[in-house]
Amino acid sequence: MTESKKLLKSLAGETQKVPPVWIMRQAGRYLPEYRELRATAGGFLDLCYNPDFATEVTLQPIRRFGFDAAILFADILLVPQALGMKLWFETGEGPRLEPVTNRKEITGLKPVEDIHETLNPIYETVKRLSEELPSETTLIGFAGAPWTVATYMVAGRGSSDQAPARRLMYQDPSAFQMLIDRITDATIEYLAKQVEAGAEVVKLFDSWSGALSGSTFEKYALKPAVKIATELKKRFPSLRFIGFPRGAGGGYISFANTGVFDALAMDSSVPAEWARDNLQNKVTVQGNLDPMMMITGGDMLVSETRRLLDILGQGPYIFNLGHGITPEGKPENIEKMLKVIRG
Repeated sequence: MTESKKLLKSLAGETQKVPPVWIMRQAGRYLPEYRELRATAGGFLDLCYNPDFATEVTLQPIRRFGFDAAILFADILLVPQALGMKLWFETGEGPRLEPVTNRKEITGLKPVEDIHETLNPIYETVKRLSEELPSETTLIGFAGAPWTVATYMVAGRGSSDQAPARRLMYQDPSAFQMLIDRITDATIEYLAKQVEAGAEVVKLFDSWSGALSGSTFEKYALKPAVKIATELKKRFPSLRFIGFPRGAGGGYISFANTGVFDALAMDSSVPAEWARDNLQNKVTVQGNLDPMMMITGGDMLVSETRRLLDILGQGPYIFNLGHGITPEGKPENIEKMLKVIRG
């Protein structure tokens, strides 16, 4: 890896006059070229598991916007599928899994060492991207955090309050811990293969960490994330790691204090001034812009972009959204945002 890349400089703690920028879900349905390719490919999983398609989809926003990083096009639920769960996508409704709801079903998941047979096409995509991306563009691999992945595995789909997973967590703590451990170990191996294939940075998405609090946050959000980051950095000492405990509130400080994360991605609910005062002296911070701005645009997008640059740009910062861009996002609003950032 070379520290000449803008994203890697920021992850190493450097403050840059113009911060690096990329956006979560930058390869996706808001782009007409993505929609055209998906119509050709068929279903979403056909895109993920076809290295030709997945490479092209990952490269599309780099060609259009010149982002400083490309993030692998895949899905956090590929790991449960690799562990033996049936996965499919309902049009207009999102992913579905045949849920695991008890100890017997958790025990029946595949061993971690067997996941690569399913996931080999993903590693091939990473390899191709490492060869095809512009030399200045950083390649990010990713996975879902164990708690968030577990919520889907137990419920069989996304849920508003993660009640099925929380119910199992309280009713049978040892069985739920077994599930978290299996996902944690599988995630380590999955990300390690991505790094071996060429990923320079990895990001762990814990989209539902805000549903946890107190001891459950520490046990099921913080501890597994630290284990994953620690093990990967032990294997790959130069690897940079981004954590994203979305909705964690004050729990962001717990993540920053561990010393194993190079950056923390912040959701839009985190006050930028608070992040500057409580996080940025420990880690690089990333994100915070409301994804709604990618739909609405206008003067508010310009002023909010400038506000974040003013508050967070005086320290190590990566410009990004507080969560992923939605299908209603408009490419012209990304261009407007980039003009403000890059002057």
